[in-house]
Amino acid sequence: METIYLIFIIVLFLLAISDLIVGVSNDAVNFLNSAVGSKAAPLKIVMLVAAAGVLAGTVFSGGMMEIARSGIFYPDQFTFADIMLIFLAVMITDVVLLDTFNTIGFPTSTTVSLVFELMGAAVAIAFFKIAGEGEYARLGEYINSAKALAVISGILLSVVIAFTVGSFIQFLTRLIFSFNYEKKLKYLGGLFGGIAITIIVYFILIKGSKDAAFMTPTNYNWVKENSTQIIFFCFAGITSLLYLINFFFRINVLKIVVLAGTFALAMAFAGNDLVNFIGVPLAGYESYLTYINSPEFSADTLSMEALNGAVKTPLIFLLLSGVVMVITLYTSRKARTVIMTEVNLSRQEEGEERFGSTALSRSIVSIGLQLNKFVSGILPESTKEWISERFVPLPRKKKEKNLPAFDLLRASVNLVVSSALIALGTSFKLPLSTTYVTFMVAMGTSLSDGAWDRDSAVYRITGVFSVIGGWFFTAISAFTISFILATLFYFGGTIAIFAMISVAAFMAYRTHRIHLKKEETGKAIKAKEEAVNPENLIEFCVKNSTEVFSKVSTFYKQIIAGNENTGTGELRDLRKNITSLQKEARMQRKIITQLLKGNVDQKADQAYYAIRTQDNILEIINCIGIMAGASLIHLTNHHKPLNETQIDELKAINYRLSLLMKGITQMVMPTETTFVTNHDLLKISVEHEIEKSSKNEVQRIREEASGNRNSILFMSLLQESRNIVYFSSQVMQSLLK
Repeated sequence: METIYLIFIIVLFLLAISDLIVGVSNDAVNFLNSAVGSKAAPLKIVMLVAAAGVLAGTVFSGGMMEIARSGIFYPDQFTFADIMLIFLAVMITDVVLLDTFNTIGFPTSTTVSLVFELMGAAVAIAFFKIAGEGEYARLGEYINSAKALAVISGILLSVVIAFTVGSFIQFLTRLIFSFNYEKKLKYLGGLFGGIAITIIVYFILIKGSKDAAFMTPTNYNWVKENSTQIIFFCFAGITSLLYLINFFFRINVLKIVVLAGTFALAMAFAGNDLVNFIGVPLAGYESYLTYINSPEFSADTLSMEALNGAVKTPLIFLLLSGVVMVITLYTSRKARTVIMTEVNLSRQEEGEERFGSTALSRSIVSIGLQLNKFVSGILPESTKEWISERFVPLPRKKKEKNLPAFDLLRASVNLVVSSALIALGTSFKLPLSTTYVTFMVAMGTSLSDGAWDRDSAVYRITGVFSVIGGWFFTAISAFTISFILATLFYFGGTIAIFAMISVAAFMAYRTHRIHLKKEETGKAIKAKEEAVNPENLIEFCVKNSTEVFSKVSTFYKQIIAGNENTGTGELRDLRKNITSLQKEARMQRKIITQLLKGNVDQKADQAYYAIRTQDNILEIINCIGIMAGASLIHLTNHHKPLNETQIDELKAINYRLSLLMKGITQMVMPTETTFVTNHDLLKISVEHEIEKSSKNEVQRIREEASGNRNSILFMSLLQESRNIVYFSSQVMQSLLK
C-alpha cells in the first residue's frame, strides 16, 4: 500500500512542476507589466532583473506554506488517505484552471484558486465522511471557516485598498512632477527614487523577512531592533547614490526605480505565491513521511494532526522551485499574452479596445462625469487650471512605432505601491492575491493619470469588470471542479485518479495548440501592420480589395450551392469564414486609421480614399454575410428551399458579378487596363440580370408559384446582390482617384 502512495507523491511533485509553469505564465504579468509597458529597459534586462527577484523571493516564502497544510481545513480531522485525495484533486484542478485562463489571456488569481480548491476538495471529503452519520452540522469541525473567511476577506479588501492607494499616490505624484517631469528629475529624482526604494527595502526586509528560510530568530530580532537606523542609512545612501548616478552618467533615475521595483515585486510574488504552486505537494510529502514513520497506523486510520505544527520548508525545495519559475519566465509564450491584457487596459493612448460597452460601465462613467462637474464647480478657476496643466500628457510621436503604453513615472508608482502592499500582506501571513493587487493598482494609477478619457472609459471599465468577473468565476470554478474531482477520487479510487490525470494532460495539450494558433494569428496581424506605410498605402488598399473580391465571388457561389443542396453544415462553415473575413477587414481599417493619425504629410485625397475603400470593402463583406445568414436561418427552420428556377437565376447573377469583380481588379492593378472601357457594361449587365430576376419573382408571387418564405429569402439575396454591385463600384472609383 505504501507503493501507491509513493506514486501519488511523485504525481503531486510532477503536478507541482506543471503548476509552477502555468502559474508563472499567469502571474508574470504582476511584476513585468510596468517595466514592459513603460519600456524602462530592453526585455532581456527586465527578464534578468525579474528572474533574480524570483530566485531571491523563494527563500522568503517559508511561513506561507502553512496555508496549504492547515489554513483552510483542520488536518487532524482527516486521515492520510483523505489528505492525499484532497491534495490530488487540488493540484489537478489548479493546473487545468490556470492553463485555461492563460490560453485566453486573462490574468486570474492563483491564490484564490488555491484557497477555493482546498475548500472544495476538503468539503467534499468531509461531507462523505459524515454522510453515514447524518450529522451534517459537524462540517464546521472539518473546515477552518474562520481562517478561510479571513483569507477571502483579506483578498477582497486588498482589491479596494490597492485601487484606492494606487489612485491617490499616482494623483499626488503626477501633481508634483506633471507629465513633463524630465527637468524636475534633476532636483527631485534622487529624492523620489530614494523614498521609493527605501519603502521597498522596508517592507521586504523589515516586514517580510521574519519567516524567510535563511532568517534565524536572533538575526530577525537584530533587524527589528535596528530598523530605524537601517531605514535612515538606506534612505540616505540610496538617495545620494541616485543623485550621483544622474549627475555623472545622465541615467534616468526612474528607470532604476522601475527595475528595482520589478525586482522587489518579483521577489514579493515568489515569497507570497510560491505556496500556491508547491505548498500542497510539500504538505503531501510531509504527510507521507508521517505515514511511513507510523507503521502502527493504516492510511485510513492515521490522523494528520502533524500538519498543524510549524515546519520549516527545506531550502532546496524553494530554490528548485525558483529555478523552474525562472526557466518558465524566459520561455513561456502565454505569459506575454496575459501581460498584454493588463498593459492594454492601462495604456495612456487610445486604440482598439478589446472589451465592449455595458450598461454598468456607462452608468459609472455618467456618475464620474457628474462628480467631476460637481467638484469643478467648487474649486476656484485658478486651482482648476493649475491642476489641469499638471495632467496634460506630452504630445505622442505618432510616426514612431512601439511607443510605451505609459511613462516611467506611473510605472514606478505601480511597482512601489504593489510590492509594498504584497510584502505587507506576506508579513501578516495573509496570502494576498498578487494579481488582484497589481492589477487594481495599475487600474487606479491609469485612472488618476487620465488614461481613461471619455473615448475609452466605458471600454476600460468593462475590461476591469470582466477581469474581476473572471476572478469570481475562478473561485466558483475552483471550488466546483475540486469538489467533483475529490468526489470521483473518493468513490473511484486509483482508477479515477489516473484517468483524471490523463484528461488533464490532454486538456493541457489542447490549450497549448489553441494558444499556438492564436499566436500565429497575432504574428500575421503584426506583420501586416508593419508592412504598410504612407508610401504603399494605395497598394495596400488595392491588395485588400482584390483579395476580398476573389473571396466574395467564391462565397456567393457557396451560398448558391448551400441553398441548392439544402446543406446547413456548409452554410455554417461559410458563415464562420465570412466572420473571419469581417474581422480581418476591421483590422485593416484600424491599421489605416492608426497610420494616418497624426500623419499630416499624407496627401489628403489619398487618406480620404483609403478610408473610403476600406469602408466599402467592409460593406461588401457584410452583404455576403447577410446572404449566408438569411440562407442558413431559412434552411435551419426547414422552410421550402429555393426552386430550380431561382437557383439558375442566382447562378446567372453570380457569373456576371464575378466578371465585374475581375474587371475591377484588373482596372486597379497597375499592370492591367484591359477592362477599363467595359466596366459600365459589366455593371449594367449585372444590374439588368438582378432586375430581371426581381420581376420574375414578382410574377411568381402573383401566380403563387413560390411560397412566402421562399420569396422573402430570394428577394433578400437579390437586394444584397445590388448592394455588392454598388459598393464594388465605389471601391473602384476610390482606388482610381
